[in-house]
Amino acid sequence: MVTLKATQPANIFMQETKRKVEKDTPLKKDDLIVITGAGGFIAGNLALYFKKRGFTNIRAVDKKPLYEWYLHVPGVENLCLDVSIEANCHRVCEGAVEVYNLAADMGGMGFIELNKALCMLSVLINTHLLLAAKKFGATRFFFSSSACVYNADKQRDPNVTALKEEDAYPGLPEDGYGWEKLFSERMCRHFREDFGIATRVARYHNVYGPEGTYDGGREKAPAAICRKVIAAKLSGKHEIEIWGDGEQTRSFMYIDDCTDGTIRLSQSDIIEPLNIGSDELVSINRLVDIVEKIAGVKLKRHYKLDAPKGVRGRNSDNALIKRLMQARVQSEGKN
Repeated sequence: MVTLKATQPANIFMQETKRKVEKDTPLKKDDLIVITGAGGFIAGNLALYFKKRGFTNIRAVDKKPLYEWYLHVPGVENLCLDVSIEANCHRVCEGAVEVYNLAADMGGMGFIELNKALCMLSVLINTHLLLAAKKFGATRFFFSSSACVYNADKQRDPNVTALKEEDAYPGLPEDGYGWEKLFSERMCRHFREDFGIATRVARYHNVYGPEGTYDGGREKAPAAICRKVIAAKLSGKHEIEIWGDGEQTRSFMYIDDCTDGTIRLSQSDIIEPLNIGSDELVSINRLVDIVEKIAGVKLKRHYKLDAPKGVRGRNSDNALIKRLMQARVQSEGKN
């Protein structure tokens, strides 16, 4: 595995992100909001979030046919377009005030370990959307990054020290998917600096909840474990296959917390990429315990040690987002 050598000091993250306040006009209820990846789990819930709060001009975009979308939000303009294609991004971004890019070719660990080239090609999506947002004068651009950007050497212990935002450098992210996310973060930064688009970046940790992917290879651990436990109970065959030894750890964030954090960050003056995730570390074995208890069943566990399992441990350090959000609240209180 190739490590990107830092040409600047180790605290490059904080040195490079000089804080500044961007004075934007507040988003109006009839401003056009574009959400890509809206046929998926998080973006679909984001469209619903805006709709419930009275926003009337929402354009939801996904390359999947409409009948495959996880959520259909009434009163929203739905477009079935592939935003890895530049011309489609022009159609999508025309008239937009804010763009939320959650489109990507991704899935759970089984998918991203076995489809690295496909994951890397998502760079076309963010590149073409940024160019289109610039062309049509969008004032704000949100990019959904991932905890997969973090240096793998800091994630080799299941009792991992929670990952701080600065731990993304020097770069050694998840191969394929993580590299694309880290590169696209930098693209957002430079579009902000060079062209004045107010870009915001969230590093999502594992998200779960209703309407999420639960089968087909793209599902995350909570949904996969729930599906396996349900299938075992219904079939009467009280066994479950677990990838790895089950001691690998993650944190898991509920979808409502994810959408709330996304809006708070996107509407703030915070220009640094920030973690959005839970800081409660849970092993896969513990996750199985929890789901078994809910289902009222106890299963025999079979460990598939050669299955894709990702890093040994990953958790979200939320100190920076808490500090910056608290400072924002205090600043607003004085105005």
